[in-house]
Amino acid sequence: MSMVKSSPDPVDIHVGARVRLRRTLLGMSQEKLGKALGLTFQQVQKYERGANRIGSSRLFQLSKILDVPVSFFFDEMTTDTTQKADGMAEGNKQVFEVDKLSRRETLELVRAYYKITDPSVRKKIFEMVKAVGSSAIGSDES
Repeated sequence: MSMVKSSPDPVDIHVGARVRLRRTLLGMSQEKLGKALGLTFQQVQKYERGANRIGSSRLFQLSKILDVPVSFFFDEMTTDTTQKADGMAEGNKQVFEVDKLSRRETLELVRAYYKITDPSVRKKIFEMVKAVGSSAIGSDES
């Protein structure tokens, strides 16, 4: 019986996507993160895709470099993901959800949003985007 997996574990995909999300929000390149970890940017890419599992000591190191608690990497993990972690379920809806969060457009929007220094202006923009998004529900656009 072979232990080789045909696809990455859903939990590894989620954790990797959270690493990418935080790294991108900080405006840090894969090269810079790799240097801080003593790895190549290709190894960082594999972590971010979930192709390589991140060990506990490496996750702790990442939390220090990216200035987040270790729990950050598991935040927003759905029950769906944790149930699929055993490899028994088919399909992977979570991959799509994580991909949406990791899109460059999404990350650039969030970074630009946090550059708005006036909290009242930021709140008004937030409310406006929510309102426009709500009015788009039911239309053909995603």
